[in-house]
Amino acid sequence: MADKYAIDSHKLLYHPVEVSKWYEAEGDWEKQKNIYPIYVEITPIGSCNHRCTFCSVDYIGYKSIKQDEEVLKKTIREMAKLGVKSIMFAGEGEPTLYKPLPEVLDVCKEIGIDTSLTTNAVVMDEQSIENYLKNCTWIKVSINAGDRETYASIHQTKAADFDRVIENLTLASKLKKEKGYSCTIGSQMLLLPENVNSTLLLAQKMKDAGVDYLVIKPYTQSLYGTSRKYEGLTYENMMHLEKELKKIETPEFSIVFRANTMKKLEEEEQPYKKCYSTPYFWSYIMADGAVYGCSAYLGNENFAYGNINKQSFEEIWKSQSRKDGISFVENDLDISMCRKNCRMDEVNRYLWKLKNPNSHVNFI
Repeated sequence: MADKYAIDSHKLLYHPVEVSKWYEAEGDWEKQKNIYPIYVEITPIGSCNHRCTFCSVDYIGYKSIKQDEEVLKKTIREMAKLGVKSIMFAGEGEPTLYKPLPEVLDVCKEIGIDTSLTTNAVVMDEQSIENYLKNCTWIKVSINAGDRETYASIHQTKAADFDRVIENLTLASKLKKEKGYSCTIGSQMLLLPENVNSTLLLAQKMKDAGVDYLVIKPYTQSLYGTSRKYEGLTYENMMHLEKELKKIETPEFSIVFRANTMKKLEEEEQPYKKCYSTPYFWSYIMADGAVYGCSAYLGNENFAYGNINKQSFEEIWKSQSRKDGISFVENDLDISMCRKNCRMDEVNRYLWKLKNPNSHVNFI
């Protein structure tokens, strides 16, 4: 199936300069401290209007805390100067509940940072949708069933929210076409036992709504997640969906069935021995302003480097806490304890091959 945005792979090969800096900085803090993330995920607000059964950050508690608008704008401007290229607004809560989000996105657009938004799309309206389309490189909507009842059960919300999401996606697609916005409109379903039978129905609804793609992805257990409902879930009996979904695709609507990621769940061990991506190529900022090197370890002090409400991003990234974090990841982190198929998994596979090439690599 078409995956032109490499959703089931990685894009680090498009950043050879940054990779080269990382490669040459091994063991040298003076070089390591100046390697800034390419990509940062930001949680603008901790609140969420849903309580999804699969939520990976339920242990944080959906706290009613939000970013200080001016501090966030200042930090984003600083990060752009330091070399950060992209920001995804998502995280512990539902980002569209953050009222200053449109103004923050305006700043990102102004300074040239690529932005994206992962959302459940319930509280959007025409005005906010147009702002998101104007400013974002892509928007991805989490919609985890193809019918109202299953959706309500999984998202733990009212069935009317399903109708609202379909309406908002249809409106977004219409506005994009009418006004010529380049923003890619995507949707995503986490494949679960409860929604497997509505997968094809969802694909047809997304196609009819006019979105650009639908991602079907597997569940992986959060390290600290309170919910263990789907722990150990495997996908051998669901792989047939890939062939059936392909029949719904068109040149304008693609379906990314993440078969590669599903199959990796069956691996007995990781093909790499260290996490090389953390804390170099990405970062995570919580709703309270805390800066982390990995979103799978929120609350773990080994991955916490500072807070944007107290320090500049540059100070945080060059801090003793990050230096200690690098040492921990390199020398003490047992990656067998990490979340399977984490966000940096494909990046780590790539970096491991660079650091540990086979004997034939010079025969290009």
